[in-house]
Amino acid sequence: MTPEFDLTTRNTFGLSSRARFAAEVTSAEDLEPLLGEARARNLPMRILGGGSNVVLRPYFDGVVALMSIMGREVLGEHGDTTLVRFGAGENWHEIVEWTVRQGLPGLENLASIPGTVGAAPIQNIGAYGVELVDRFHALSAIDTTDGSVHQFDREQAQFAYRQSVFKRSPGRFAVTSVTLALPKTWRANVSYPGLNDLPADVDAVTVMQRVMVVRAAKLPDWRETGNAGSFFHNPIVDSETAEALAATHPGLPVYPAGEGRSKLSAGWLIEKAGFKGHRHGSAGVSPNHALVIVNNGGATEGEISALAAEIRHEVLKKFGVRLVQEPELL
Repeated sequence: MTPEFDLTTRNTFGLSSRARFAAEVTSAEDLEPLLGEARARNLPMRILGGGSNVVLRPYFDGVVALMSIMGREVLGEHGDTTLVRFGAGENWHEIVEWTVRQGLPGLENLASIPGTVGAAPIQNIGAYGVELVDRFHALSAIDTTDGSVHQFDREQAQFAYRQSVFKRSPGRFAVTSVTLALPKTWRANVSYPGLNDLPADVDAVTVMQRVMVVRAAKLPDWRETGNAGSFFHNPIVDSETAEALAATHPGLPVYPAGEGRSKLSAGWLIEKAGFKGHRHGSAGVSPNHALVIVNNGGATEGEISALAAEIRHEVLKKFGVRLVQEPELL
């Protein structure tokens, strides 16, 4: 373990942060001794992948396991799918590009999402009409409370919109590998705005490239302007509430969410509350996309959290809708 480890370059927000201890994890076997060290020192341990969905405090008084388990393996056919297993430390966008160019489509709508494979199932990442659950088969994880190894299938993972059993128990499970099921008979999903002008017989590479262009036009590049992507979940409300809001606020995007529920656009609500381009110290809301909070240079966790709290308060006051923060505070 490395003491007083600098995490500033390990988070896409670019926040200045240190951990009391940190260590690279390159195999599942690396976790057991690291867990033992944390228990012996009576310190909490957390897993950090690409740092793309976290807001780091200035100091974490514990042990950070830097997830770096690599590996890509095509396991073979399983029913009408092909199973492919990845190490949890693999870069998500890189494995999307790799599978598509290997002739294994199915992940193209999820291109350009920053972060690692191991983080993807934790919040059930999704974009442009596809969620991870749609391609998930199983994963391996270690329970950090006792070091036991567990296998989770789709039902056991308890996926929901940006939710899973892993997110409901933050820090408990360290994902070590993820197995995805990619359809052998593939059909392009181009119903989402920005993709719906593509022809029905479009190939997966073209869909992936379009997704990359659309995302780049809407979302700031974290390597240039620190951010964690979408900062709030799109709120799910009952359909009656959604209809009432749409009636009183023309233009509000409303999407069906099943079982008498509807999904609202958090970005639209935030923009109409007056926050697009708004700044709080060195933290701010992107002038291009109101759902993205950015670090304009030297922002602190306190500034970002204060801005997020201000946004939640004003959206609740104006629309009666509670926003839920997506990045985890660590």
